[in-house]
Amino acid sequence: MTNLGELNRSSQETFRDALAEIFEHSPWVPERAWSQRPFTTISRLHGAMCEVVAHADHDEQLGLIRAHPQLAGKAAIRGELTSVSAAEQSGAGLDQCTPEEFARINAVNAIYMEKFGFPFILAVRGHTRSSILHALEDRVCNQADAEFSEALRQIEAIALLRLHDLLNVDQ
Repeated sequence: MTNLGELNRSSQETFRDALAEIFEHSPWVPERAWSQRPFTTISRLHGAMCEVVAHADHDEQLGLIRAHPQLAGKAAIRGELTSVSAAEQSGAGLDQCTPEEFARINAVNAIYMEKFGFPFILAVRGHTRSSILHALEDRVCNQADAEFSEALRQIEAIALLRLHDLLNVDQ
């Protein structure tokens, strides 16, 4: 699928599959949004999918958050990221961390994961390794409810960027 018109005319299965990587390993999001077609703009499609997430139960939302890889984590090292996650992390320079940066990111990631039970999520486009580490160090101090909500907001931002990329639209 390369445009909104094709998505609007597609079957639920085709729609789901075309948008499967928009919300990391969570094809249930576009699958549930399909019934709201036709979408006149990317913003409306994005809004419909975000509403699906907002109305999902806590366990589904937690599963969506946990589906995201840790930034500069073991999955990245082993080459196990989805193509879009790998490109996003590489674009922020996380594949070029110095040993010191890598050690610090992983140390704070471990604290974050222990405290919240899910990985730190940040829409990294436009960030540097330094700004990512700064955001991680700031957010590890958040309360659990606030950080859960922030993780979902970051996922929404990531999804919008991915939609624009998929449909070849400038942000």
